[in-house]
Amino acid sequence: MEVDAGYAGTSIVLYGAVFNPGDSPADVVVVVRGPEQPVRLVRKTRVAGLWLNSRPVLFEGAPGFYMTASTRPLSDIAGFGVLRRLGVGLDHLRIDAPEEQRTVNLYGVRDVVISRLGEDYLDWRRAVIRLKEANGLYAVDPQGVRFVDQGLFRAEIVLPAEAPTGQYQTEVWLFQNGRAISVRRGSIEVRKVGVERFVHDFAHQQPWLYGLLSVMVALVTGWAASTYFRRN
Repeated sequence: MEVDAGYAGTSIVLYGAVFNPGDSPADVVVVVRGPEQPVRLVRKTRVAGLWLNSRPVLFEGAPGFYMTASTRPLSDIAGFGVLRRLGVGLDHLRIDAPEEQRTVNLYGVRDVVISRLGEDYLDWRRAVIRLKEANGLYAVDPQGVRFVDQGLFRAEIVLPAEAPTGQYQTEVWLFQNGRAISVRRGSIEVRKVGVERFVHDFAHQQPWLYGLLSVMVALVTGWAASTYFRRN
């Protein structure tokens, strides 16, 4: 999938066929996971009557995009333990954090990387999911998969304009009687094209030169604007 300056979001339509291994009805769950990105959070704390930002917390390994679509609510398809073991659904999404708490220096700012076993891990994890949901990057569609014919299903995954570029992983799960019968995995690449691709690659491959050119362009633009308005 290619992204240019006019990109305003798109959707991925998946088709598949289910050959029932038995007489019991089958459920299909589609999971699309975007490339992982660090998430930096702060918590508002009250100090001497003032609301201040706490020391930043850096979550590592959070997917930049995550959506599940299913034939019915996940809780009706399988039990908590099964979904947790498979990592299917927002409640069971694995967001990696180091085993031990440590402090790292990132861009001159001291960030605390919390432990997976820390007492407040779940609160911070909920905050990550809540923020991603508010930006349309995490979502659950309990009726996003529907059978259009006997054994043939259709699923549509909406990618917002804010979705990151990179390699996306897809999983199509087949459940029956509360158990995962099979899974089919694949990948989709979302990448920039045209001028956006050139600027993106240049900024990442030559960051110092890109920064200098950006400053020079800003100075020249400011000088030209100032000269124009003085003359008028």
